[in-house]
Amino acid sequence: MTAAGGNSPSIPAPHLEYGRLSPMLVVFGAALLGVLVEAFLPRRARYATQVTLALAGVAGAFIAVVVLASQGYGTTKAGVLAMGSVALDGPALFLQGVILLAAVLSVLLYAERGLDPRTEGGPLDAFTAQGAATPGSEQERQATRAGFASTEVYPLTLFAVGGMLLFPAANDLLTMFVALEVFSLPLYLLCALARRRRLLSQEAAVKYFLLGSFASAFFLFGSALLYGYAGSFRLPEIADVISGVAPSTPALAISTRNDALLLIGLAMLAVGLLFKVAAVPFHAWTPDVYQGAPTPVTGFMAAATKVAAFGAFLRLFYVAFPGLRWDWRPVMWGVAILTMVAGAVFAVTQQDVKRLLAYSSVAHAGFILTGVIATDRQGLSAVLFYLLAYSFVTLGAFAVVTLVRDSKGEATHLSSWAGLGRRSPLLAAVFALFLLSFAGIPLTSGFTGKFAVFQAAASGGATPLVIVGVLSSAVAAFFYIRVIVLMFFSDPQPNGPAVAIPSVFTTLAISLGVLVTLALGLLPQYFLDLASKAAMFTR
Repeated sequence: MTAAGGNSPSIPAPHLEYGRLSPMLVVFGAALLGVLVEAFLPRRARYATQVTLALAGVAGAFIAVVVLASQGYGTTKAGVLAMGSVALDGPALFLQGVILLAAVLSVLLYAERGLDPRTEGGPLDAFTAQGAATPGSEQERQATRAGFASTEVYPLTLFAVGGMLLFPAANDLLTMFVALEVFSLPLYLLCALARRRRLLSQEAAVKYFLLGSFASAFFLFGSALLYGYAGSFRLPEIADVISGVAPSTPALAISTRNDALLLIGLAMLAVGLLFKVAAVPFHAWTPDVYQGAPTPVTGFMAAATKVAAFGAFLRLFYVAFPGLRWDWRPVMWGVAILTMVAGAVFAVTQQDVKRLLAYSSVAHAGFILTGVIATDRQGLSAVLFYLLAYSFVTLGAFAVVTLVRDSKGEATHLSSWAGLGRRSPLLAAVFALFLLSFAGIPLTSGFTGKFAVFQAAASGGATPLVIVGVLSSAVAAFFYIRVIVLMFFSDPQPNGPAVAIPSVFTTLAISLGVLVTLALGLLPQYFLDLASKAAMFTR
C-alpha cells in the first residue's frame, strides 16, 4: 500500500488488543469522564458523582484484571500488546491488581468528610476548597464558606493510577518513561492541595516536582544512551544485544565495541527508578513530601507508587539486564544496605508520626531490594508478596493518622499520641497492629513478607545482606514499639487531641487494612502460591 501521489509506503495503523488492555483503558476512561464531570456538572453534584465514578473505575479495572487472570494470562499464557510496547504477564497482572486495590482504599480516604467540624458551607474533606487561591487569603475563606471542594482530585488520582498500571507492564523504555510522567504529574498537583497547613503542602509539592523532574531527566537520558548502544528501546532486544545473540549490523558492531554507553545508561535509569522507590541516597524528598502532602495522598503515594516503581524496576533488571547482573548486583547491594540502615536509624530520631512512617518507607525499600537482588523466580515472587502486604499496612496506618486531631487538624507530633490507648483503645490497638506488621512480628503480613525476601536473598547467595536486614529490622522494631509504649503506657496530655469518629469510608479502609494484614500473616500460603505462579516475565 502506498501513499497518495508517491511511492513511499504509508504508515500502518497500530493494532491494539483492547480486551487485554482493558484494565488501563477502564481507568483512563473513568478519568476522562471525571474531567467532563468537572466541566459540566453543577458544583453541588460533583462530589457524589466523582466518588462513585472513581470507585467504579478502579473496581471495574480490578474485575478486568481478575478476568484476564482467570483466562490464564499471567500463568499459562503471556504476550506483548500494543505493537510490542506493553507486556501482559504474571508480574504485570499481579502488580496491577495490587495497585488497583490500593487505589480503592485511597479513594475511600479521599471521600472522608466527617473528621472536621462542618462549616456554614458544608462538610469538609482533606483538600483545600480552591487550589488556585493564595493560602490564608480572603478568596480562600470565601471558597470555604461557599462550600467549594477540590473534586478534581478524583480524576487526577485516576490518571495517576492509569500511569501506575502501565509502568510495570511497559515493554520498552519510551513507554516506561511516558507512564512515569503520567503518574508523576498528577501526584505533584495532589501534594499541594492540603486544606490545612497549605504552605507546607505547597512546599512539599515544589520539592517533589523539582527532584522528580531531575529523576525523570536521568531516566530519559539513560534511555537515550541505551538506544545509542543497542539501537532499540525494547527491553528484550536490549537484552539480546547485551548477550550477543542479536543479529549483527554495522551500527551494532561499532556501538557495542565499548560498554561505556551501556553502563552509564543503566546507571542513569537506576537513578530515576531508585528515586521513585525512595532508596538511599535518593530518599531526601520522602519525609518532607510525606509530611506536607494531604494524608490520604501520602498513603496513596507510599503504597501505590512504591508498587508501580518496584514493578518497573523488576522488569527492567530482570528482562533487559539479566546479562549484566554481575555489574549491577554489587551496586544494589550497597544501595540496599544504605537504605535499610539509614531508614531505620533516621526513623529513631523522628518526633512526627508522618515523618517516622516516611523513614519507615525508606527502610522497607531496602528490605524489598534484598529480594530484587536474588535475581531468580523465588526472589521475584517474594517481592510481589511483600508489595501486596506492604501496601495494605501502609494505607491502614495513614488512615489511622487522619483520625487523631486537634483544633489545627491532624495531630502528628508523637507527644500528642501519648495515652491514646486510654482515650481510644480500639484505634490504638489497630495502629499497634500496623506498627507490629511494619516491624515484622510473627502472625502479621510484615513477618511473612520479610521472611520471604530474606529467604530468597539467602538462597541467592546474599547472606551478608540478610544479616544487615535482620539487624536493621531490630533497630526499626525499637521505634515502632516506642510508639506502642507511648500510646498504652503514658498518661494522656490534658486538653490533648481527640479521636474523630470516621464515616463509613475511613472505617471500611481501616477494616480492610486490618483484615488483609491478619490474613497474610495467619494464612499466607494461598497468596504466596499466587505470587509464585505469577513470577515469570514474558519476553
